[in-house]
Amino acid sequence: MAILVIAEHDNLSIKAATLNTVSAAARLGGDIHLLVAGAGCGAAAEAAAQVAGVSKVLVCDAPHYEAQAAENLAELVKELAADYSHVLAPATSAGKNLLPRVAALLDVAQVSDIVAIEAPDTFVRPIYAGNALATVKSADTIKLVTVRTTAFDATGTAAAPAPTEAVPAAADLGLSTVVGREITKSARPELGAAKIVVSGGRGLGSGENYHKLLEPLADKLGAALGASRAAVDAGYVPNDYQVGQTGKIVAPQLYIAVGISGAIQHLAGMKDSKVIVAINKDPEAPIFQVADYGLVGDLFELVPELSSLLV
Repeated sequence: MAILVIAEHDNLSIKAATLNTVSAAARLGGDIHLLVAGAGCGAAAEAAAQVAGVSKVLVCDAPHYEAQAAENLAELVKELAADYSHVLAPATSAGKNLLPRVAALLDVAQVSDIVAIEAPDTFVRPIYAGNALATVKSADTIKLVTVRTTAFDATGTAAAPAPTEAVPAAADLGLSTVVGREITKSARPELGAAKIVVSGGRGLGSGENYHKLLEPLADKLGAALGASRAAVDAGYVPNDYQVGQTGKIVAPQLYIAVGISGAIQHLAGMKDSKVIVAINKDPEAPIFQVADYGLVGDLFELVPELSSLLV
C-alpha cells in the first residue's frame, strides 16, 4: 500500500503543513510518496527529500504548475492516483481547493479535516464546529483525505535523503490564470505555525486599540497576532488574522485571548492550544470554559500591565 501526499511549497521550500500531513500518512502504514509539482521547483524537491518518513519524492516541473492552480494540479493528481490507496493533503485553503476536485474527477467521496486515524479506512473528523467527533469509514478504493494539521505533530528530518523521480506533466487545461498575488509580510511568526498567539476580539473597541494594546505584548512574547471573526468583521484587522472555524485553525503552545467572548466558531479554531489564557471583563464569557487561566477585569488596564511585566 502506497500513500501519496501532496506537498505545499513555494517552489523553494516545503511549507510546515506538509510535515504534519506526512506524520498523519505515517499512521496509515505504507510507503509515503511526496508530490512536488511546480515550476523551477528543484529546491523544494530537495527539501522534500529531507522529510522524515518519505520513501520517494515525485517531481513534476512544468511551466503551467508555476502558480499551482487547483485545476491543473487536480488533473495531475487524478492521473497519479491509480497507483495509491490514499491521497492526502493538508486541510489548508490550498488543500481544500485541490482535493475535492480530484475526488470529483475520480468519483469518490472525500474524508475532510481528519484529526485521528483509527484504521486505513477509518478516520475521525470534527463536526458541529468541533462540538462532536464523527468516526467515518470509507469503502472507496482510493481514499482522499484532508488532514487538520494541528492534530498531528510535524515530522522531522530524515537521516538520509529520499530518492526523487520525475513524473510527466498532465495537460494544461487553461481554465484559470493567476493575475496577481498580494503577500502579507510581517516580522512576526506566521499565524498558522506560531508557538505563541495573541488574539483580540470585539472587546478592544477599535483597530487602533487592537494595535496599541496587542502589538507590544506580541512583540515581547515573539507571538503571532490573531483575531476573532467579530474583530475582523468590524474592520480592526484584515481577514488573514482570523482564527476560527471560518478562519485559521491554530494549536500553539500558548494562546492569549483578549476581549474575546468565545463564540463556538472561534473556539473551534483554537481550543486545541496547549495553554489558553483569557482576559475578559465578563466572568460568564464562554472563553473561560476552555481557558487554563482567566483574568477577569478591564483589558485596557490588564494588557498594558502584563506587557510591562515582560522583559
